[in-house]
Amino acid sequence: MLRYLYADQLQDRPGLAHAMYVDRADQFKTRLGWDVTVNADGEERDEYDALNPLYILWEKADGGHGGSMRLLPTTGPCMINDHFSELTDGVRIESPLIWECTRFCLARDAEPKTAGALMLAGSEVLRGFGIEYLVGVFDARMVRIYRMIGSSPEVIGTKGTGRDRISVGLWSFGEDTHRTMAERAGIPVATSKLWFEQAFGGTHPADLAASA
Repeated sequence: MLRYLYADQLQDRPGLAHAMYVDRADQFKTRLGWDVTVNADGEERDEYDALNPLYILWEKADGGHGGSMRLLPTTGPCMINDHFSELTDGVRIESPLIWECTRFCLARDAEPKTAGALMLAGSEVLRGFGIEYLVGVFDARMVRIYRMIGSSPEVIGTKGTGRDRISVGLWSFGEDTHRTMAERAGIPVATSKLWFEQAFGGTHPADLAASA
């Protein structure tokens, strides 16, 4: 199932949180060879984890970590502005309507639907929080994955070629895209909505806007 947890809520799910950070180390350090820091507990963390970001996690049936990603508003410190400004020709992306998505991670034993489930959750956050876009930096290997999920971004900047190409993209999720992602992830739209509402309580904000 999908879980939505702010950093200060991870203490309530310590095993899941630890597994997320360990899988991040495995993916970004071991498999991709990125220059990231791994602590003595085998966890990959950075300075943005200390800013109380919102994590979206796919929790497997056995309670383990299947995949996750991290969201932060672009009105504060974020990686796109602090480390990847060359992809936007130096233009800072700062808006309360744009949140950054980083640390998109899949465990080695992740189910095929995990990536799609995470992006479906991203769509729930946009709908629920009244946000218009997610922005994120991605490498060439992710292009095929996003296409399979049904959520290819609008590319606004690219550097490099071939396997070394990295890009920055914007995601927006209309109703058709939302339904397509849910179908491909094998998650009923109503179930996805329920998981979001269980995390944040009350009626889904998108429903309130529609009835206004």
